[in-house]
Amino acid sequence: MAQQARNLLMELDDRAHRFRFLIRDRDAKFTLVFDAVFAAVGIQVLKTPVQAPRANAYAERFVGTVRRECLDRILIVGRCHLQAVLAAYVAHYNAHRPHRSLGQRPPDPRPTSVDGAANSPLGKVRRRRILGGLINEYEQAA
Repeated sequence: MAQQARNLLMELDDRAHRFRFLIRDRDAKFTLVFDAVFAAVGIQVLKTPVQAPRANAYAERFVGTVRRECLDRILIVGRCHLQAVLAAYVAHYNAHRPHRSLGQRPPDPRPTSVDGAANSPLGKVRRRRILGGLINEYEQAA
């Protein structure tokens, strides 16, 4: 267990400066060692309220979306493969996938062409295959 905590700490060192808080539930699988790893890199661990299953609704919604749209449809063969799949999905989720709460716009859209031909309804459509075609992104070609 201590070795796993040290490995996690080494991986966090590279990216820890981007995070200030970790919100987690009160499950028994999260031990004091787990909290200490994050505290060591300056991340404050916040626990959700007792008996409040909807307190972490945003995270639960994202996890459910990732599972339904991606992980339930692909066979993961190892840790590196999982990291690559999740990185590709998160890039799609943030830059292309429509979100209802944002008026069907993605949170961090890619820059689009302002060329008149690209906005024409008769313009050519380009398809970008994500994760070997599991997800397809479409945009008008310039």
